[in-house]
Amino acid sequence: MKTLRMVCVIMLVLGIAVAGYAMEKRNAKIASLSGTAEIKRIGQAVWSPASTGMVLSEGDTLKTAAGSWALLNVDNGKIAMVELKGGSQMLIAELAADPQTDTSQTLLDLAIGEVLIKAQKVHGESSKFEVKTPTSIVGVRGTTFNVKVEAVEE
Repeated sequence: MKTLRMVCVIMLVLGIAVAGYAMEKRNAKIASLSGTAEIKRIGQAVWSPASTGMVLSEGDTLKTAAGSWALLNVDNGKIAMVELKGGSQMLIAELAADPQTDTSQTLLDLAIGEVLIKAQKVHGESSKFEVKTPTSIVGVRGTTFNVKVEAVEE
């Protein structure tokens, strides 16, 4: 009986581990850019100039200068078109997909500024498209929406 229980526990742990590895990484590509924008890659401390055609991955941060903007295609526009307005900074916190269940997880973390998003209808009940701000998390199933974060005046 103990052996059977131990085998069940091991199988459960392995099943969870395999499910975690089944998630595929996705990307967002800078489709168009006006003015000045910079990116900071995951694990790097310095900002570098952004340009049209650059591919951003989970953990990368994009910021735009005042009067500038950047348009991102998430999964070649199949998931969303994201316009980061001037004076904004956004971390691509999560871009994952599970092809076995046809679900995707998208989390954009807007620290400051404004973003306009045209999100396509998500597939499956477990799929998520969310934008996090310092004070809230907005989740959508497919729509066009705007999120703005302003600095607190002290």
